[in-house]
Amino acid sequence: MRLELATQKEFDAIITFYDDVTDRTPEIEKYARWSKRKHPTLEGIKAYIEEGSMYLYKEEDVIVGAMAVTMYQGEDYHAIEWLQQVADDKAAVIHILAVNPDYQSKGIGSEMVREAIRLAKNNGIQAIRLDALASNTPAHKLYEHLGFEYRGKQHLYAENTGWTDFFFFEYKNSTAPQKV
Repeated sequence: MRLELATQKEFDAIITFYDDVTDRTPEIEKYARWSKRKHPTLEGIKAYIEEGSMYLYKEEDVIVGAMAVTMYQGEDYHAIEWLQQVADDKAAVIHILAVNPDYQSKGIGSEMVREAIRLAKNNGIQAIRLDALASNTPAHKLYEHLGFEYRGKQHLYAENTGWTDFFFFEYKNSTAPQKV
């Protein structure tokens, strides 16, 4: 399997992939609270593709996993006390990570996160971060197992959840010096 940058011609296949994940992932409504076309949105996926942030994990030509990895963080990340204090364009953020239900529980999500870390480091990024709903305890366990540390929470609004708590995580082995 390999990670590759998504292209605009793959847009329909990516939407079909996320629809399938939303429909067939057990308890996705309980943990991630994704709902078809509300999160992730068509507009959001299109924007990630256009900016070169959407990645697909494929086995031959089948999308096994997908995620966005931005080489910047948004303002929602400013309120958190991070291990490293870096400029927005020195922090990568992993978004909308999903694995095909037929491939879940096989280490694909872990491999995708490791690939995102390698990708960020290869692009000179100093901090790697992500957020997940407070209710998404399976994701929290995965991220912590892979070396991410919980850094705080915020009560934010999202289309698919309304106002809810988000937990923020930072990869502990980034390239920047640790905050003392």
